[in-house]
Amino acid sequence: MVSVLGLLEERERPARKRVEELQAELEAAQSEWDEWLVARRRVGEVWDARETADQQAVAGMTPEGNRARTPAVVKPGSLVPVWREGLSAEVLAPEYQQVMGLLAERRTTGGEPLNCREITVLLGLKVVPAKVEGVRCKLKRLVARGWAHEPVPGRFALGDGRGGGS
Repeated sequence: MVSVLGLLEERERPARKRVEELQAELEAAQSEWDEWLVARRRVGEVWDARETADQQAVAGMTPEGNRARTPAVVKPGSLVPVWREGLSAEVLAPEYQQVMGLLAERRTTGGEPLNCREITVLLGLKVVPAKVEGVRCKLKRLVARGWAHEPVPGRFALGDGRGGGS
């Protein structure tokens, strides 16, 4: 005859093993979560430093607090510079100039702001997610730098006072 304690031990062993496995899994998940928290904190620190540098650049200051010199010509195709009075779309990379040209054309015809899919079609690109997202990225960058604006989420128009052109 089997003892009651023996039966309990039989059932306890797999439960204990499962608890140990779950504790190990929990420790691994906790460790991974801690790493993500550290990564988030580091990215936050870098982002805050970058925003401060961007704000100083917009204000015309260097990180050291000196007055920044405005370059005579912004190198086309390098970065999307922050828009300022007197800066034309010609300083932008050709693909950004094309987008700005479409936005300018839409403004002159009095049409509604364009969405990413419409701009993708007008640029002659295949309407596939990768191309549409590439256009969206360019538009968001133009909005962030003051070249365009997003009056309605997902719809883009030429920023006030900016001239387009390709």
